[in-house]
Amino acid sequence: MLAFRIGFLDITWLDLLDIGLVAVVIYQIYNLVRGSVASRVFVGYLLVYFVYMLVKALGLPLMTTLLEYFISVGALALIIIFQQEIRRFLLLIGKSTNLSNNQLFRRWIYREASPTDDRPILRPVLETCKTLSSEFSGGLLVLQKNDDLSRFIQSGEPLNADVSKQLLLSIFSQYSPLHDGAVIIGDGKIRAARCILPISNDEELPPALGFRHRAALGMSEVTDAAVIAISEESGRLTLALDGKLFTHLSLTDLGVRLEKYLYTPRNGQ
Repeated sequence: MLAFRIGFLDITWLDLLDIGLVAVVIYQIYNLVRGSVASRVFVGYLLVYFVYMLVKALGLPLMTTLLEYFISVGALALIIIFQQEIRRFLLLIGKSTNLSNNQLFRRWIYREASPTDDRPILRPVLETCKTLSSEFSGGLLVLQKNDDLSRFIQSGEPLNADVSKQLLLSIFSQYSPLHDGAVIIGDGKIRAARCILPISNDEELPPALGFRHRAALGMSEVTDAAVIAISEESGRLTLALDGKLFTHLSLTDLGVRLEKYLYTPRNGQ
């Protein structure tokens, strides 16, 4: 195999490929933890590991043994320190590979009928968001994309009603027994109200963002649904997509993002 020598190292093309793949993995991990306290721990651990590789290549047995113990114990420490990031990474993988809960897969494998185009629901949804925002009434709406949301629907009160502004405003009225929790909309229907959503454990969220925003982010982390949160204190419109929050949105911007995310062909619709 073709090889060349750099100093005391013999390097082959497979070694270069190996180094390149490791660099890509490290870069992706750094992107995952960037901006958090864990990122500084990660960089520090990498520096220690590079020192370990250097002293091992130089043939310093005592220093190599010492750093080997540190590296082995440090690996366990990293799992503890990065438990939130690891959980987020595994949820991302699970969400992308969970075919049994994906509507597109179910339509193909089980020959389920494709639902009718539910694009018209955007208008009453946006009108509801406009009214709730102007009246400083809180709200949490989940718009289904491909993932099956049955387990979240079962946590609330089933409705299976047509989507209308009047009904949504009635649900989110402070006098309604259904105003707590989220409304889930899918297949052109209001599937359920008063639904319980998973709460995000993201420690980077600003303290000003309350329970609704954490629930919106949590739902977007475990499913591909679009989640709208309307702040009761400020009337602020927030959209959660794929584990990311988009805050301080205008009604127009909210509509454009929903249209692009839910109905563009590149998203499989």
